[in-house]
Amino acid sequence: MTTTTSASDDWPDWLRLVTTPGVSTRQLRQLLSALGGPAQVLAASEAERAHWVGAAAAAALSRPPADAPLRLARTEHWLAHPPAGCVHQIWTLGDPTYPQAFLQLSDPPLMLYLQGQAAPLDRTALAVVGSRNPTPQGRDNAQAFAHDLAASGMCVVSGLALGIDAAAHEGALRGGTALPLATVAVVGTGLDRVYPKGNQALAEAVALHGCLISEYPLGTPPLPAHFPQRNRLIAALGQGCLVVEAALSSGSLITAHQALELGREVFAIPGSIHSPQSRGCHALIRQGAKLVESAQDVWEELRTPCLWGRDAAHTATAEDVDGGGSGGGSGVGHTPTPATASTDAVLQALGWEPCGLDQIQARCGWDTAALQAHLLQLELDGQVSRLSGARFQRLRAG
Repeated sequence: MTTTTSASDDWPDWLRLVTTPGVSTRQLRQLLSALGGPAQVLAASEAERAHWVGAAAAAALSRPPADAPLRLARTEHWLAHPPAGCVHQIWTLGDPTYPQAFLQLSDPPLMLYLQGQAAPLDRTALAVVGSRNPTPQGRDNAQAFAHDLAASGMCVVSGLALGIDAAAHEGALRGGTALPLATVAVVGTGLDRVYPKGNQALAEAVALHGCLISEYPLGTPPLPAHFPQRNRLIAALGQGCLVVEAALSSGSLITAHQALELGREVFAIPGSIHSPQSRGCHALIRQGAKLVESAQDVWEELRTPCLWGRDAAHTATAEDVDGGGSGGGSGVGHTPTPATASTDAVLQALGWEPCGLDQIQARCGWDTAALQAHLLQLELDGQVSRLSGARFQRLRAG
């Protein structure tokens, strides 16, 4: 039977503090530093509190929020009813179980909610982030890197978003079956919600083989401002941050820059010069991020051993990945490449950038019917992906 625990016995007082309107986290930290724990802050007079945070915030803490009883009951019920095989926990600032990495932040969360496995979040980890609308190659790269990193003993941290985040969690779950925490998802909602809803099954799998964490109270909806805010937690948990694909305006670049500010290593996978999803990675590389082509590149930079004795020669590179996409059932990292792929005239003509049928035909000289038939076979073999606009993208090295 699963044991449900809360690391903090005084979580109701913490909940009252963090859900009081009109009081910032910075002001609460000031009060906690000056007056002691949350019970002392709530028991202090308005005048005592006003000395540190001003009259408005001091008065707000004297008035229980109208929804305080509902929030309390909802949280008590959540703590007592975790899914099978999981725990629900609340961590507060100063608890022994509170992740030490978050203490490096200028604004560490005062409360954290956890659903999943209760293993400490102090193991070697890598943040993997990227576009919500990746190319097929980008999605496969995220899966392949995460698979091999988790298979080597590294926890993969991401944000449960569509695209690269989801692919990274999926790859880590397949590669990290021997780990207490294969992957950690840091979310921008309360843990009683899953966003996007299409990732419900993925969230459940993450909870069974890793954990989900949030700084937002239960019932919190997916507000736009929460996602850039949660990115700092993703950056903090990793010893490094790998950006797989990102546009120049991507939130993934925010995470990368936050990682740099925390002294973390930043890695980027290069891509086509014609792909908007590659421009953010290329910008990071120009700014000093390490260009990586394989999981081994990450291990070497972080000086992280392959904890499970996996031979680095068998790890997937950015080109040597399975072409099944995030929803495929085949194992990432295993590449059943046909023996003729290295000399295939169509693959050679296609190169490594999205290419139209006419352009491929001009390069290889095949007639239209034969070329279309061969492209279909390459697509079925998982070596080529069909893109919008009658274009094709090579997925792995021959």
